[in-house]
Amino acid sequence: MNLPPNFNRLATLYLWMEYLTFGPWLNRIRCAFLVDLHFCRRALVFGDGDGRFTERLLRANPTIQIDAVDASAAMLKSLLRRAGPSAIRVQTHLADARQWQPPARPYDLIVTHFFLDCLTTEEVQSLARQLRVAVSPSALWLVSEFAIPPSLFGRVIGRPLVAALYLAFGWLTGLTVRILPDHRTALSASGFILVQHRELLWGLLTGELWSAEPPGA
Repeated sequence: MNLPPNFNRLATLYLWMEYLTFGPWLNRIRCAFLVDLHFCRRALVFGDGDGRFTERLLRANPTIQIDAVDASAAMLKSLLRRAGPSAIRVQTHLADARQWQPPARPYDLIVTHFFLDCLTTEEVQSLARQLRVAVSPSALWLVSEFAIPPSLFGRVIGRPLVAALYLAFGWLTGLTVRILPDHRTALSASGFILVQHRELLWGLLTGELWSAEPPGA
């Protein structure tokens, strides 16, 4: 298993890097299903960067408790700073998500925004299998990711752009993954069902809401 990428030195630049490359579009896809999360009470958030989505989730849902897992201490510090007074509802875990063990109490929400693309398909499937037994029967999994649409735009623009992003983050953070994982197959194989799906930028960005399949279904 490779070491996790090191995002520490990007913590103060992350917001500006994002807006210079994709403007508001990444944040729009992150928050596409925010209104569907009002009933969630216990969330597990992986790799939320500087914490902008966590901040929005805490404001939109005043009762939710969040476990935030990240391998970057600087990003977790930024997340807590953004959470402000609501940080009392956040517990941070400095850990590699591939090795982190969730506690016994079940979650009803998992959040992975532009995080699964740091893993291989096999690692996503391993994580999904582990999390399937750590969630409630009605749990949701919120995913935002890059995608390469099956179109001329995908071949001419999407594929080279994703490859360039992987090269850039490989250089900046030590990320060794170079292709998008097949997260849909991995989540489906682990007992999650895709219930909602939205796209932005001609399919380059995808937002998905998955549901835990009831045992025995």
